[in-house]
Amino acid sequence: MKKDIRYSCYPFMREKSSCVDYEIRTDSLTTRIGAVFPTLVDDVLGQIVLEDLKEIQPLAYHANGSVRGKLAITSEDLKWLSDRYDFYVSEVGETIQQFVLPQGIESAARLHICRSEAKKSYRALHKVSEEREVDKILFDFLGLLANVFFVMAVYMNQQHHQEEIPFISKSYPTKKKKGVTTNEIE
Repeated sequence: MKKDIRYSCYPFMREKSSCVDYEIRTDSLTTRIGAVFPTLVDDVLGQIVLEDLKEIQPLAYHANGSVRGKLAITSEDLKWLSDRYDFYVSEVGETIQQFVLPQGIESAARLHICRSEAKKSYRALHKVSEEREVDKILFDFLGLLANVFFVMAVYMNQQHHQEEIPFISKSYPTKKKKGVTTNEIE
């Protein structure tokens, strides 16, 4: 009797390999990217972010398949993403020189969720790398992607005049210039 595929959401679900967890994480990442789109469609100030996300979303799925299948993230993809990072950094300036709480307008909050998903994907990829060889470009891509989502979130808040809320850790004092920690400043 042929197995009915309607009962299988993913053919590798019962594998013991960490590759499964990585693929599920990157699927979640790709889905979260799509969840940002509706917040930007009618937002004139967010069109550049929307256009970039339209390029990024398929790349996230390419990263998904690049472990089990053929490597589909290229140096050109990484260069493009790096250029987008540089663009957003040039737009937001000093705001990203500190930790900020993941909040703000809806698109920014969703971009922070994407940032977190990219970090989870990176961590899942690390687990895969303990079992099999993983091309360095995938780590570079996911690490950079998390940072792109962060600067995009800050950019969207900035475009809408939503103030960032600095986060000052009680656990890890952050260094200010000339050796003064933020916990020492009043």
